Amino acid sequence: MTKKVILPKGGMGTTEGTIAKWLKAEGDVVTEGEVIVEVEMAKAVEEVVASATGVLTSILLAEGETAEVYTPIALIEEAR
Repeated sequence: MTKKVILPKGGMGTTEGTIAKWLKAEGDVVTEGEVIVEVEMAKAVEEVVASATGVLTSILLAEGETAEVYTPIALIEEAR
């Protein structure tokens, strides 16, 4: 099953975030709860964790790209 990694809402009033740095690449094995990307939100850097254990199959937003909160930013194929 494929799980989405969602751009989280930072502080109150935060409506968007910018991908600062991917710590994992497509094809990497990730563990649920592991930090996989850093996102700049309202002048702060937030860490986003893997939503499942499996393989990071697709990065949907590249470093430097901005999106609204709750936007899918990556896909993880869950381990079985």
